[in-house]
Amino acid sequence: MADNRCDLVILGGGSGGYATALRAAELGKSVVLVEKDKVGGTCLHRGCIPTKALLHAGEIADQARESAAFGVKTTFEGIDMPGVHKYKDSVIAKNHKGLTGLIKGRGIGVVEGEGRLAGPRTVQVGADTYTGTNLVLATGSYSRTLPGLDLDGDRVIASEHALQLDRVPATAIVLGGGVIGCEFASAWTSFGSKVTIVEALPHLVPLEDGASSKLLEREFRRRGIRFKLGARFERAESTDDGIRAHLGGGETLDAELLLVAVGRGPVSAGLGYEDQGVRVERGFVTVDEYCRTSAGGVYAVGDLVITSDGAHPPLAHVGFAEGILVAEHLAGLPVVPIDYPGVPRITYSHPEVASVGYTETQAADQYGPDNITTVTYDLSGNGRSAILSTKGAVKVIAAKDGPVLGVHIVGDRVGELIAEAQLIYNWEALPAEVARLIHPHPTQSEAIGEAHLLLAGKPLHVHG
Repeated sequence: MADNRCDLVILGGGSGGYATALRAAELGKSVVLVEKDKVGGTCLHRGCIPTKALLHAGEIADQARESAAFGVKTTFEGIDMPGVHKYKDSVIAKNHKGLTGLIKGRGIGVVEGEGRLAGPRTVQVGADTYTGTNLVLATGSYSRTLPGLDLDGDRVIASEHALQLDRVPATAIVLGGGVIGCEFASAWTSFGSKVTIVEALPHLVPLEDGASSKLLEREFRRRGIRFKLGARFERAESTDDGIRAHLGGGETLDAELLLVAVGRGPVSAGLGYEDQGVRVERGFVTVDEYCRTSAGGVYAVGDLVITSDGAHPPLAHVGFAEGILVAEHLAGLPVVPIDYPGVPRITYSHPEVASVGYTETQAADQYGPDNITTVTYDLSGNGRSAILSTKGAVKVIAAKDGPVLGVHIVGDRVGELIAEAQLIYNWEALPAEVARLIHPHPTQSEAIGEAHLLLAGKPLHVHG
């Protein structure tokens, strides 16, 4: 049994863990990173990257089907799932190779194996222990299911199973209309599946602004994606042909498979956190604005954590930011706590939904309904969106005579626009200040400029 010591031990090599390691090593810390699987974690191997690769393959399929509308003659012969997986896996492999190279190049020690806390700042892996002056917990999250609904990986599956399917399901039920559910519903529809989403809340992507949800629902209807809103799931049973879902009111749905997309839960059970004085609530590790836990010298980042206001979004780029913050805080550098409403959020469906800042409801609650103003700019007035044949809108919320409080966009490729909106929100820009900026023509980014021109009282490409 070997006892190894260093400046910083990190348990978990996903987005938050490896970001902490990379920045801490840059700042001269000796770092050990413990990972039971592959560095990169869920995002790289079973989440963000492979899911978006599937969605892009679906986009290509849609373009092949619809190419005649652009004067291009093609023949669509179907989806080759082994070919799709080859493409997807090549993207993962390229990113993983680059990441392992970065980690090696910065002198970070990687320990492969399952770790658990064996002391205040000590992680045990097998017979060996690793003790740091400081410890960062970054064990991530797992796919949740509902009580009594067992994931069998065949007829009842989670997102990680869906990413490995060797076929395109003819029919599918998606339980949950949040980000994960809508992305898989979109990709499978592009591949040719008949999909029904079951969502307990009144709208799809219920954490988004209501106007964005309604635009997505409109486009999903146009694409033939069915959805049951405000629907209570009761149970599922196997049938000769697949699975049957029982909903409230006696309604049933039959399909080849059921994808459970009801959110993700923290990976913390059995890892010894509470034994070492780390406060845990419902499995989540509680942290302050600097990601410090209740245990001295111990930090936590990523999907594992919960903040006092409950505003912590489970996003890979949040994990990156928290990792950098922790590393710099440990190095004694001045750091600014993360403003979580200022983090961009994207659903990569067709069309995409992107947002930053407050929804209209949240802004009204925070500032009062009479103290905010909103405008909506329809993408039908945007030349680049017309070229791309996409529909949607930009909605901007601002304080009356004050800064922009939220930006919400729906349309194909609009996820690439939200970074500008992030700057507008986080720099507390006034609509008139943004209206003075010149956006290149023809681009979809003009829609952000047009919305702010409208909000500043000088609309350009707007009827009425």
